[in-house]
Amino acid sequence: MSRLGAYGRLALCAVAFLVIVGPHLLSLRFGRGRIAAWMPVLFHRVFVALFGLRVTQSGTPPEAGEPALVLSNHVSWLDIIVLGSLRPLSFVAKSEIAGWPVIGTLARLQRTVFIDRARRADTANVNATVAQRLARGDLIVLFAEGTTGDGTRLLPFRSSLVGAARAAVAGEGPARIRLQPLAITYPRRNGLPLVRKERPDVAWYGDMELAPHLAAFFDGGPIDIHVVWGAPIAVEAGTDRKRATALAEASVRAALQRGVTGRPPLGPVWPGHRMRPDVEDGTLPERGIATPQANRAMRGAEMLSPESDC
Repeated sequence: MSRLGAYGRLALCAVAFLVIVGPHLLSLRFGRGRIAAWMPVLFHRVFVALFGLRVTQSGTPPEAGEPALVLSNHVSWLDIIVLGSLRPLSFVAKSEIAGWPVIGTLARLQRTVFIDRARRADTANVNATVAQRLARGDLIVLFAEGTTGDGTRLLPFRSSLVGAARAAVAGEGPARIRLQPLAITYPRRNGLPLVRKERPDVAWYGDMELAPHLAAFFDGGPIDIHVVWGAPIAVEAGTDRKRATALAEASVRAALQRGVTGRPPLGPVWPGHRMRPDVEDGTLPERGIATPQANRAMRGAEMLSPESDC
């Protein structure tokens, strides 16, 4: 893309932001129910289109309205836009983000739960808040590595906040909470495999400066992004959170390696604007002719147990 085209695209994004953020604020302040829940999704979908992001999904996503604590890898600020465009959800983020211009406002609009990493005592407070949200039926995304990476490897998952899922089933809460592994990969740009030297144009990690990264991002073409919903893990009152976290980490690592090496996803693949695959648009085999792989991929209700040998 030419420099003029990149500037034009950036200007269009700025105008779209100004047009959309007003209704977004009003929906948070006065909205209720479905409108308030889906307004952030609409916001993110507009920017998915403006940024030229081509999002697909596979695996075993939660049912609509099903509470879940999602453990995901973290590659870029784009992860927020991509995941936010899929369905109503919220994030757990470091407290510094709350004070960032524009970004902090957007995070609050997403009903983000903020954590002060410098205060160990804040972990218990955040666990309690997330547990309450899960018990009310929310979908909460935790970037379990605690930082971003280049998208080719996975850092160890932190288990401290996974205790929120176990806390959610205590007392009057549900009998179990879905712990949902999720892998997000960036396999291609301009229809070609994304090579290592191009990853800094998409991934934002380490001590990278934001301005050059954004310039390279806006100067490039469409980006293919694939989201894999791993096999869900059942968290109950007696679940070992470290064991559950390890299972989720292994699931995300396997999906990430599959994406990085160019192997196709397992089971049906459907577009980002759908919550699940659909027979009508060809993303789900018709009943009676589904493959064994597709059947296994879509059995979302059959959760793994952290105490099993799976």
